[in-house]
Amino acid sequence: MAARLLLVDDEAALADLLKKYLERLGYEVDTCVSPEAALALFAANPQRYALVLTDLTLPGMTGAEMLDRMRAIHPSLGAVIMSGYPYEPQAKKVQFLQKPFPPKMLADVLERMVNTASP
Repeated sequence: MAARLLLVDDEAALADLLKKYLERLGYEVDTCVSPEAALALFAANPQRYALVLTDLTLPGMTGAEMLDRMRAIHPSLGAVIMSGYPYEPQAKKVQFLQKPFPPKMLADVLERMVNTASP
């Protein structure tokens, strides 16, 4: 069974491009363009997601703040935060990718994280 990812990016075109790439890698991907929509989707079934992949800068809250709310529900949730701005993750099981990054780098990080994620 393919791992399901929750992808959150307020740039719809980029989110769509990333979703297509991730699906070609074999992941099932749910996409949201706002943190509020992502939180609602996540709260409906938190155990459904192996990882969250989010942009750092989102309207209304940062990707890190959104992730904190998700981890209040599902503490072992892993995540990849992406940004064109420097960022240093403070939480465990959170990786950071500086934009722009090569697609292979994203694929490698996701594979490593999904394979070590606890159900």
